[in-house]
Amino acid sequence: MSTILFDLDGTLIDSTSSILHGFHTAFDKFSFPNPTDEQICSLIGHPLDYMFANLGVRNELVWDFVAAYKEAYRQKYLDETKLLDGAFEAVAMASEFADLGVVTTKTSKYSVYLLEHLNIAKYFKTIIGKDDVTNPKPDPEPILKALKRLNKPAINAFMVGDTPMDANSAKAAGIVSIGVTCGYENSDTLKSCCDFVCQNAKEAVDHIKSRLNL
Repeated sequence: MSTILFDLDGTLIDSTSSILHGFHTAFDKFSFPNPTDEQICSLIGHPLDYMFANLGVRNELVWDFVAAYKEAYRQKYLDETKLLDGAFEAVAMASEFADLGVVTTKTSKYSVYLLEHLNIAKYFKTIIGKDDVTNPKPDPEPILKALKRLNKPAINAFMVGDTPMDANSAKAAGIVSIGVTCGYENSDTLKSCCDFVCQNAKEAVDHIKSRLNL
């Protein structure tokens, strides 16, 4: 069987509203000027500490902001997260011919809760979150760790994600990267760094099936 690794935010799920709520709550708590929704969304996919630092939070305060974000996020994320169009079909179909994993910059704890809530946890054999690695995407470590847990080689392995971080991590790990435009990055940017670009996860899985002559 082949291997397909999926990112979460912008690839399989849309949790934008709960992410924005968490960020704005954190900035309000510490009476810092709020960034725009567009500024926050442009950084989704990066670890939280990176996002806050790049939104103007001083290094010594970053982890206080992260804690405030998590407190607000956990109150809403299950109710305000939904599967993107075609995501359920993509995962169900992919599981018929591939071993599946999740590679995300969310923590694995939150990722497991989300996948169970959305009724797709059963399809995944491993979940690698930011808390499982020393170096998150775009470093290859998360992908290499997922492959190791699955006891699978890089050959016939694919990473499906919506950001250059997913593509760069895949390239460094020696697997095929497929970008999807249903998330937080535009098509031109994805075309510059991905092996292939599709509209969504369902189309990506269709492409993989065709590539494998299935």
